[in-house]
Order: sequence, then C-alpha cells, then structure tokens
Amino acid sequence: MLADTFGRVATDLRVSLTDRCNLRCSYCMPEEGLQWLAKPDLLTDDEIVRLVQIAVTRLGITEVRFTGGEPLLRPGLVGIVARCAALEPRPRMSLTTNGIALHRTAVALAREGLNRVNVSLDTLRPDVFKRLTRRDRHSEVLRGLQAARDAGLTPVKINAVLMRGLNDDEAPDLLAWAIRNDYELRFIEQMPLDAQHGWKREGMITAEEILNSLHAHFQLTPEGERERGSAPAERWIVDGGPHRVGVIASVTRPFCSACDRTRLTADGQIRSCLFATEETDLREALRSGAPDEEIAEAWQLAMWGKKAGAGIGDPDFEQPDRPMSAIGG
Repeated sequence: MLADTFGRVATDLRVSLTDRCNLRCSYCMPEEGLQWLAKPDLLTDDEIVRLVQIAVTRLGITEVRFTGGEPLLRPGLVGIVARCAALEPRPRMSLTTNGIALHRTAVALAREGLNRVNVSLDTLRPDVFKRLTRRDRHSEVLRGLQAARDAGLTPVKINAVLMRGLNDDEAPDLLAWAIRNDYELRFIEQMPLDAQHGWKREGMITAEEILNSLHAHFQLTPEGERERGSAPAERWIVDGGPHRVGVIASVTRPFCSACDRTRLTADGQIRSCLFATEETDLREALRSGAPDEEIAEAWQLAMWGKKAGAGIGDPDFEQPDRPMSAIGG
C-alpha cells in the first residue's frame, strides 16, 4: 500500500499527461504561456501505462485521474485509457479537462473505458471567459460538455473558480444552469499554484462567500461527512435533491487528514501532495532498467514521507515551484 506516517493510504492516482495547455487562465499562467517540458523529458505512453500498472497491481490504487496541463493535447490519450482499462484489477478512470476538444474525443474515450470527466468552466458569459482564459473558445467548452454527457461519461462534473471582480457574481447562475443540464457543479477556492506567484489570500473568493451567495437563491442541505469520505468537495443537496453542489475549500477548510491521493507528473516525478516542495524521480528508475518491485518501493518511500497537511495558512508556507499546469489537478 501507499501508506504514510499519519495512517493515510493513497488509493487515488492523478496522472499528468502533459504540462501544455491551449488556454491561459489568469489564475494559472501568464498570457504568454510557460516554457513547456521538452519531449524527451516526458514519459512515453508505454512508461505511463507501466507506472499505472505498478500502482494498480502492486500498490492498491483503485482510481486513476488523467490530468494536464490539458490532457486532450496528449496524442496517445485514447490508447493510454484503453490499455489501463485492460489492467487487472481494472481501475476506475476519469479525466480533468478544459473541454475544448472533448466533442471530438468523448465517444472514443467512453468506448475505450473512461468512466467520467471533470470539465473546468468558470463562467457562462463568453466575454468573461475570454478575459479569464485569454482565448475565445467558450462555445467549444459547452459543446464538449454536451458530448461528454451524450457519450455517457457521467456524472459530468463542472469545476468553477470564482475571481473577484470578474465572475464572483455568477455562483447562483452557474448552479441553476448546471441543474438544468444535469451537470454536477463544484466551486474551487483559488489556490496558490499560479505560475506568477501572485496569489493573495485576501483576494480569494472563500467557500463562505460562495455558500452565502447560493443560500440566497437555493435551499442547501449538508450531505454530511459519511457521504463525503475522502472526497475533497463538501457537498450540499440542492432544494431537496436530487441535484448536489460541491465546494472544494482547500484554503479555508483543508481536508488533508483524509487525503488519499498520490500524483505523477508528466516527466515522471512522484508528488505526495499538491503543495509538495520535494519530488521523487521514477523516470530515471524506469529508463535505467529498474524492475517493478524497485519502482514500487521508491513510490512507497515517497508517500511514507508525506506531510500532515499542505500548510497554506502556516507562516512558513512555501508555494511550490511548479504551477498547477505542471503538477496536474
């Protein structure tokens, strides 16, 4: 198992397939973009599948989430999904995406074994989308969402980040729209993972603000800790059900004590936490001919040293050098 000294066991693997993205969201990266990883530094499709196989067959991983950057930019994505779906035991697989290319790939991904998708969408207004992402592609995201739902990649979950002065008034409209379209909406507090290191706590829209805005328009009933389990989102039943809304409050309501995630970057580094400042290199082990057992032991050692929490509120908190786009969500 991937256990740590605090008794947590990781069963959820987040696999970043690329650090590249076709959007330039202001809370993630600068308008000019970033220096992308060189192709030789990226794990190959075979290397990714081998590491997922080790995680599933030797280390107790039951959930695999493919992330980016933007994972739909990875040419071999559909093949990776198909090969991971053939593993025994078979992991449940999901994808976190901006949705732009989803209308072209949803059917193939579903056919090859992907279970569901999370799609980032922060606004219903095309002009605000263009300001937030610096790209005019709002309609493509909506098209991708419908394609995912039609392909059976459900529940389709929407991830929304509210930014002060841009879309901070949209929480009720986003929830009403999600309910009409049978999507599950989750609001995420903006986290200190931007490439610019410009995040300021006082500028962040908090979970409390989001919930106050929603309470003015909907009856929200807490789902409770039992139903939440190790999931990062606190969820509320909306107007008696069946629809739910979630809030991931990584900053103001951290959930580190129940964390069950381990992360693999696109260049083969293991991260025990989204906010980790240290990594363990598995790519070198792969390429030097290490057997599966040795790689599994290195992975276990990396997770054994996982800290008790992210420590965002601590006076000595240090933001990771890698931004979110290079870590994977």
